[in-house]
Amino acid sequence: MSNSPIATPKADILVIDDTPENLALLSQILKDKGYKVRSVTKPSTGLRGAQAAPPDLILLDVKMPEMDGYEVCKRLKADQRTHDIPIIFISALGELLDKVTAFEVGGVDYITKPFQVEEVLARLETHLTICNLQKQLQAQNKQLQQEIVERTAAEEKFGIIFRSSPNPIAIATLTEGRFLDINPCFSKLTGYSQTEVIGRTITELNPSLTPEIYDSAVQYLLENGSLHNKEYEIYTKEGQPRVVLVSTELIELAGVQCTLSIINDITERKRMEDEFISLVSHELRTPMNSIIGALDLLGTQKLGTLTELGQQTINIATNNMERLIRLVNDILDLERIKSGKIAMRYVECQADKLLIEATQAMQAMADSAQVNLSVEPTPVQIHADPDRILQTLTNLLSNAIKFSEPGETVSLRSSLNCEYLQIEVQDRGRGIPQDKLQLIFERFQQVDASDSRAKGGTGLGLPICRTIVEQHNGRIWVESSLGEGSTFYVRLPVDEGLGTGD
Repeated sequence: MSNSPIATPKADILVIDDTPENLALLSQILKDKGYKVRSVTKPSTGLRGAQAAPPDLILLDVKMPEMDGYEVCKRLKADQRTHDIPIIFISALGELLDKVTAFEVGGVDYITKPFQVEEVLARLETHLTICNLQKQLQAQNKQLQQEIVERTAAEEKFGIIFRSSPNPIAIATLTEGRFLDINPCFSKLTGYSQTEVIGRTITELNPSLTPEIYDSAVQYLLENGSLHNKEYEIYTKEGQPRVVLVSTELIELAGVQCTLSIINDITERKRMEDEFISLVSHELRTPMNSIIGALDLLGTQKLGTLTELGQQTINIATNNMERLIRLVNDILDLERIKSGKIAMRYVECQADKLLIEATQAMQAMADSAQVNLSVEPTPVQIHADPDRILQTLTNLLSNAIKFSEPGETVSLRSSLNCEYLQIEVQDRGRGIPQDKLQLIFERFQQVDASDSRAKGGTGLGLPICRTIVEQHNGRIWVESSLGEGSTFYVRLPVDEGLGTGD
């Protein structure tokens, strides 16, 4: 027995002809070419066979005693099951073929007897190809129509959500930031009507959002695909400032890259938060300073000799109070920078010297943790506040050292682009989970809640770094792999006319 697989027929052909010799000849020709052939001599039998199992194509004799080919064709075309099957008429060379009638009743072509094999196969394959293409086109049209229905339904659903959302929503082009649509809640927040907004750019509507800030946000979107809970200050039509959180996604409309931004007005929350932080911070500083002074006095044992356990207790209390003071100072520092109460003192300074100075400032901490420090500065002059940039670098180095194992190396390096200076702080520590990469730049956010106790952090170092960098029209972000370490990046603009230092 042969194990070779049975070839799939090229197509299923039904032949209806009352002359057995014609049937046998046609059947043999088509079978030799890989077609499946069903042949019948009676038109009524052919009709039932086509309706029961519709073939891919029908070869139909014109002259038959029971019913002529034209009538058979009419009945096939009248039945939904066989309506789309291509029908080729067969006629003898001496017979009169009414070509007009043949095409009117639904035939697609004709062949004459005696058969020319090449002609039969050519016409057959042509109409099978056309039929298959029509089927593919119908299937594609059906799929397209379904997609249109689904898209229309999705657009209607989005339209309802868009208009009725309690949050302001805006759609704008990515490159220009030109508004394409806003919802009623956006108008309520800003005081601008839809007519006043559509066609204008984001920077035109809010001059406080400078082109540099917008370009920075666009760059972040292109690199990450979305932007979540970014804090901005905007102004209403009446000139009232509002603090908002903006979350933006990249979308495509008619082949154009656009942004869909959902806005959350946090003005009142920020006011209450700032008042609370300011009140608590200032009210805490005086008693905490008094407490730490008293603890220092007790630690000197001038008020009496302490046992070893007592001295340990005083040391623990002193460390905790110092951590509290650092926390309060960081809160006040962050709020003063953000509110503009601490003015940035911009001067032309050598960035490479700042990197070296930051490394020297953190060398004692690195030695204590048995961590190596490596610095690779690029000589370049920038327009910046050197004290605040130094504060940023020491904060980043401090974090990197804290989360490095003994014997590991923390690297501080910089590179110069034609438009910006990029500074990198790299460690080989435990890394940061992907869902924490943005959160760690928010206040009081840490990778692990126990870090504030184990590492002595306040959860405000990175927010302070971000605020300082943004005050310099720069950008800060982190890339990390769990178990492999993290790299913090700082990009600072290089002013035109300033270049590589001596």
